[in-house]
Amino acid sequence: MKTCLVVDDSKVIRKVARHILETLHFTVEEAADGREALTRCEAASPDVVLLDWNMPVMSGIEFLRAMGQSNLPHRPKIVFCTTENGTAHIRAAIDAGADEYVMKPFDRDTLHSKLMLVGMA
Repeated sequence: MKTCLVVDDSKVIRKVARHILETLHFTVEEAADGREALTRCEAASPDVVLLDWNMPVMSGIEFLRAMGQSNLPHRPKIVFCTTENGTAHIRAAIDAGADEYVMKPFDRDTLHSKLMLVGMA
C-alpha cells in the first residue's frame, strides 16, 4: 500500500484529505507544519507528500527547500495543495521541487488525477 503524508495546519483539511486518500488505498500520516513533516520524512519517507503552502513554524516552500538539501534515500513525490493560485506561486512551488499543484478546495476526482500525474495512483 502506498503512503501519503498530509501536511497542513488545518485539522479539517487533514481529515478531509485523509478520508479521500484512504478511499484511494493510501496509508496516511499527518503533520501540522513543515518542521514536523521533515522530521517524519527523515524517519520514514512516504511515497507522496500532500503539502500546504502557508503554515506556522515552517512553510511549504521552506519544507521543499529543506527536502532538497536532505539526504533521504527516497524522495517522495510532492503535491502542493493550497489556496495560493497565482502563476508566480505555482512557478515558485515547481522551482522549489514540487511535482504537481492542486487548488483548495479539492475533491476526490481532482486529487486522484493529480496523483495519477505524478505516478502515485
